[in-house]
Amino acid sequence: MLRASLGWDASWEDAFEPYNRDGLVPARVAIRHHGPCVLLTDDGPLGGMPAGRLGDDDLPAVGDWVAARPLPGERRSLIEAVLPRRTAIVRKEAWRRAREQVLAANVDVAFLVAAVGRDLNPRRLERYLILAWESGAEPVIVLTKADLAADQTEALPAVESVAIGVPVHVTSSVTGEGVDAVTARLAGGRTGVLLGSSGVGKSTLANRLLGEEHFRTRELRADERGRHTTTHRELVVLPTGGVLLDTPGLREVQLWAGEQSLDRTFEDVAALAEACRFRDCGHVHEPGCAVLEAVETGSLSRERLASYGKLQRELRALEVRRSKRLQREQRLRWRARQRALRRDRPR
Repeated sequence: MLRASLGWDASWEDAFEPYNRDGLVPARVAIRHHGPCVLLTDDGPLGGMPAGRLGDDDLPAVGDWVAARPLPGERRSLIEAVLPRRTAIVRKEAWRRAREQVLAANVDVAFLVAAVGRDLNPRRLERYLILAWESGAEPVIVLTKADLAADQTEALPAVESVAIGVPVHVTSSVTGEGVDAVTARLAGGRTGVLLGSSGVGKSTLANRLLGEEHFRTRELRADERGRHTTTHRELVVLPTGGVLLDTPGLREVQLWAGEQSLDRTFEDVAALAEACRFRDCGHVHEPGCAVLEAVETGSLSRERLASYGKLQRELRALEVRRSKRLQREQRLRWRARQRALRRDRPR
């Protein structure tokens, strides 16, 4: 069955049982446009449209398993339900709205992709690591375009200084260096997602793993900045086993996470903070601050500490906005209930 190669297992079978009795079929979302989806089923690709009763928060994302009702005589179906997600790669929507945007669902491995050289930004990698730890997926850093790097040894220390406990693979889609190591991460029907900026070689790597030119690729611009070639997220089955999800380049990574994921990313800072004199130490100018002492001795960089403080402030501000949004929605629901009660009251 195709579903076995898509990561279907006994747990998904149990979750789907109520829908199986109703004549629905399991399918995995391979592509999602604004409304319609492309689903992968045992009988091949199938168009899918979310049922009208599904609210905005219930709509499927790429990687979701859904319960679909095929339409007789057509290659289309109605998506009746989305099975509970195991993991989800989520970021905050752009602009000021405190709402989440699901980039990929049910991912086992989050490949955080950066190109050796111009794109290698430790501060950006820290954001991607928070995104991955918050999702529940296993983060793996993939450095691409090793064939273009004059000296890889310069890049690795900068990456390893922020990727504490996270595997790092140096790859080249041209020579094949490191590609087998990436493939091995998806053994056993696991699902991986490629996350990174435009132009870092995500789609080229995906084509190499897939063994064919399935995803469009383009050369860098004259200023060596990436072009947004991939326009939508797409899930494919690899011939070597496993599932891969390619994504468009992320212009920015607005976080949707808690401070636990921040501390997981900054394990070095969090461990040092345990030795601070004050439990609420802000690591700015407090006496007895073990973090500042580490900066003075050179065991922790000022840039790393500044990044930690910036991201901590960002996440705390996000939590305030999320709380205000929740309170506002609760007020609106209460008012709606009151209006309904007044409307139904006998006259």
